[in-house]
Amino acid sequence: MKVNNYKETLIGKIPEDWDVVRLGDSGVAEIRGNKSVNNVEKIAFIPMEFIPDSSIYTKYEIRNLNEIKSSTYCEAGDLLLAKITPSLENGKQGIVPEDVPNGFALATTEVFPIVCKGIDRLFLFYILKHPRFRKVLEYSMRGTTGRQRVPKEAVENLPIPYPPLSEQRKIAEILSTVDKAIQKVDEAIAKAERLKKGLMQELLTKGIGHTEFKDTEIGRIPKEWEVVKISDVVKPKDGIKRGPWGGMIKKEFFVERGFKVYEQKNVILNDFNIGNYYIANEKFNELKSYEIKPGDILITSAGTIGKIAIVPDGIQRGIFNQALIRIRLKSDIVSTTYFKYLFESGMLEKQLKKFAYGATQVNLASIKILKQILLSLPPLSEQQKIAEILSTVDKKLELEKKRKEKLERIKKGLMNDLLTGKRRVKV
Repeated sequence: MKVNNYKETLIGKIPEDWDVVRLGDSGVAEIRGNKSVNNVEKIAFIPMEFIPDSSIYTKYEIRNLNEIKSSTYCEAGDLLLAKITPSLENGKQGIVPEDVPNGFALATTEVFPIVCKGIDRLFLFYILKHPRFRKVLEYSMRGTTGRQRVPKEAVENLPIPYPPLSEQRKIAEILSTVDKAIQKVDEAIAKAERLKKGLMQELLTKGIGHTEFKDTEIGRIPKEWEVVKISDVVKPKDGIKRGPWGGMIKKEFFVERGFKVYEQKNVILNDFNIGNYYIANEKFNELKSYEIKPGDILITSAGTIGKIAIVPDGIQRGIFNQALIRIRLKSDIVSTTYFKYLFESGMLEKQLKKFAYGATQVNLASIKILKQILLSLPPLSEQQKIAEILSTVDKKLELEKKRKEKLERIKKGLMNDLLTGKRRVKV
């Protein structure tokens, strides 16, 4: 039975039977030198966008050799590590797949191709993914702002743990198994998103079971449907209201606890639990007309425009800020969920963006413009059926995304334990 005794090293506490080596030590790994290629007409090329930030293997495309002006030579099995900001910080790295034509490729000049010798390739892959070691490389970056790069010497001199090779392989096997599970969930998410997109395109333009259609200013829709303005379907008083402007919410008004101020990120992330801005009771009473309630629709109106969320039940009482617009619909005319899907489909957002202004930050010009946006309006019962079908796909998406979050938490914990020797594996 293995006794877990530990020793202190320059990278922290590790098992006694592990070593600490430099990545570039002889017999461990080395950065491949560049090499010219001139004996082929076409070659596999790996641009930065083909180097993953969350999976293991890179992709590649076939290009004419004479079209590639600058590149880095690499071979099947090389570990490509991004060296430029922000690609390094974003975790971009990947292994050149074994099926690359001719066994070699050219990649962007902004990577280091690492050749593994006496270290398991996947083990090193996960070591370089671990924040403890990646941060060392981030701190070593040199150059002008926005174009900083990791020096080659910093990669070669990076101290890393070095367990026995059999243990390296077992650790890599465990972590890659979790990665494969995450990849399957990603594929399920992508499939559900394609299904949702197709259903939205079909249901929001053709409806359910219609055979007769008519041409309108917003396109072809079922004959029974109407085309109305948003102003026709909102409540008469404060049906559309923009967030408070003119210094009505300033930093000095914020308190540690009180009534919450909801922001763009609540809408973009569809999470009404995040955020730490609050105003006192007196200020809330002054701005009470900006209060949000369950069932309200919030739309982002500055920067990222047209993102939408329905305010859920059970939120903390509060107001919305100046970067949001609140919509309250006539519930006997239009379904809130149907309206949300119209926005998500891009049909209303396209109209909305036509009226937007601002070069560096896009803003909605006025509430008057939003009121003029046109939408297709089926009978309420059909709206509800359409929303129900799309909500079923959304529930599937939410389930898969939660599954992915759980797997990522498991992976993070395993990386922290296995790559430091805190938890040992049976070999």
